[in-house]
This record gives sequence, structure tokens and C-alpha cells, in this order.
Amino acid sequence: MTIKLPVYLDYNATTPVDKRVLAEMLPYFCENFGNAASTTHSFGNQALAGVSRARQQIASLINAKSDEIIFTSGATESDNIALLGVAERYAYKGDHIITCVTEHKAVLDSAKRLEQLGKRVTYLPVDRYGQINLDQLRAAITPQTILISIMAANNEIGTLAPLREIGRIAREHGIIFHTDGAQYTGHLPLDVEALNIDLLSISAHKLYGPKGIGALYVRKDNPRVSVAPVIFGGGHEQGIRSGTLNVPAIVGFGAAAELCQAELAEEAQRLRGYCAKILRELSQAIEGVELNGHPSERLPHNLNISIKGTRSSDFTGLLGDIAISAGSACNTANPNPSHVICALGFGNDRALSSLRISLGRTTTLEEVDYAIGRIIEASKVLQLVAC
Repeated sequence: MTIKLPVYLDYNATTPVDKRVLAEMLPYFCENFGNAASTTHSFGNQALAGVSRARQQIASLINAKSDEIIFTSGATESDNIALLGVAERYAYKGDHIITCVTEHKAVLDSAKRLEQLGKRVTYLPVDRYGQINLDQLRAAITPQTILISIMAANNEIGTLAPLREIGRIAREHGIIFHTDGAQYTGHLPLDVEALNIDLLSISAHKLYGPKGIGALYVRKDNPRVSVAPVIFGGGHEQGIRSGTLNVPAIVGFGAAAELCQAELAEEAQRLRGYCAKILRELSQAIEGVELNGHPSERLPHNLNISIKGTRSSDFTGLLGDIAISAGSACNTANPNPSHVICALGFGNDRALSSLRISLGRTTTLEEVDYAIGRIIEASKVLQLVAC
């Protein structure tokens, strides 16, 4: 089988829009082009119908109610609304937030902003696999704690958080539980009711939908959660996020969510097998391969490795026909080593040699085999130079 180059293995950064998703979106650009808020005529009603269906499709994926889905521009905005919105709305109850040192920058930078505004933030450390200690979480809780924000799956190393246990602890103490689910949602089963999740950030482009559209799940009851808006003007999306809705993107988001729900189990099994094959064969052929992240509690399509004696920047330079990354796509402008790998306690050398390989729906076995061969070739070159 002929492989089309370059081979894309950076699905944690973004995914291609599924052609079935695009087919659902196209009519909403030129035919059903109405404003979903203009419901005095058929054009607006057609647009609203598309939005309503998408809201239900996304809600179904996470076992939520359709009116608990608030559309945003992506998970970054959703994270900002969750942290800033809760801090403002519940200021009368307390001023303390708990998060984690390996969070996405959208959460970490929002937390820093809250500190500038006088709020108190506890940043929990992680173990060598990237998971928090639940006893440390309990110990960090004070009577002033109003929010716990721990991401569902790390965007760099793929480690999964113990969501059920965190949700139980938050509920026992009457604290709101937010999770950044951008990497998790659509790739593993996620039930907001079973996990006691109160706020969930989602991004369409991580699950084969279009870029520039996301959602924030906001629990309506048991308990009812409220967030203050950070964007004003018109009262759209229940007053939480004003602005004319991006109907084509929302329709695509809904279609992508429905496809993920139908194909999730089979896809996860296939990609987990591919990742295991890559790790096994690279470890056999290259000296000094180390897995970053949890060996089993991890995303099925993510593999983050470090290779002793190399630098990831040199690797990506040699692998011109393989699209992999040295870390988070949101942090590529930062020359410093990954804050996530450093937090595992391994030091800068391991962080600077880390490679993130992430697979997806269109990844083939032939592409996996080709990538393995190219990485082995590049490692020999780099380790020879190092000697």
C-alpha cells in the first residue's frame, strides 16, 4: 500500500474534519444560513433547529441535558468562563480554588489571573505518572474552597485523572467540580452524572469537528451551578456567552459528537493497540526509550516518550515527513521545557527529549510502521552525533 506523505501523527493538537461532518455542515453556509436568534421566519427557525439538534447530540455524548450545553469558541474559552465565572458568581461563599500544576495553560493562566484579582489558588503536585494524590486534594480543601479544576486527560502525556474519586470528594464538600475534557471527550466514555462533574470544557476540533467551536457543560440541578458571563452583549446562550451563534460549526460539532459516540469503543481499541506496538518496537530498537505518563490509565491514542541523549527539536527537524510534536500545540512558542514533563520530577533533560505521538481515526497500520522506521533511523543519527 502506498503511503501518502507526510504522515500526520499529531491528533492531540487537532483532528481533520470528518467528511461526514463536513457534509452536515455545508447546507448551513449558503442554504440554511439564517441567524438562530431570528425565529420570526423560516430561515432563523431552520438554523435554530440545526443548533438544537447539535445541542442534543453533544449532550447525549456526555449524558447531559441539552439545555446544559453552552456553546463557546473552544475549550480555552470554556476554561476561562468556568474559572472566572465561578470565582465571580460564588465570591460570597469563598475565594479559594484548587487546580493542578500540569493543567492546560487555559486553566493555569486563568488561575494566575484570579490570583492577581486577590483570589487564592492551590496548585496540586503530581506523581511520576502525572496523577494527583487524592489525600493531598482533601487536605487542600478549606471552608473557602469554591472550585476544584482538574483536567480529565492531560494533553501532553495522556494521563487520565481519577475523575470519579475527585467528583465524589467535591460533592461531599459541596464544591463545584470542573474538568477540562478537551482531550478526553469523544475518545473515552464520559458520564457527567456518574462522575459528579459540574462543569466540563469541550472542543470540537479535538473530535473531528471544525475549529473555533466548543462548549461548556453547566449542571442545571443536583446541584444547580451558575457562572458569571465573561462576554456581554445580547444575552445569547442563557446569558453566559453572548454573540451570534456559528451555526455551521455548531452543526458540525453535533455531527462529530454523534459519530464519536457510535465509534468510540472500536476506535479506542484499535488505537490503543497501535500505540502499544509503537512503544514496544521503539523500545526494542532504541536504547533509552522512556514512557512519559501513566502506563495504563492513559488516552488510547496518545504516546509520549523521551529518548535519552536526544533533543525533541532535533527529532522534529529530521522527521520532515512525520508530523509529531515536542509537546502541546498551545505552547510551541515557549522555548522552555514542558511544564508537564518537568512536573513529573525527571528534570529538564527528559523534558527536552520528549516526543508526543498521537494517532487518530484515519491512522493506518502502514503509517504506524512507516513512522516507527523513520523514528528509529532518526534516533540512530542523533545518538551517533551525540557520541
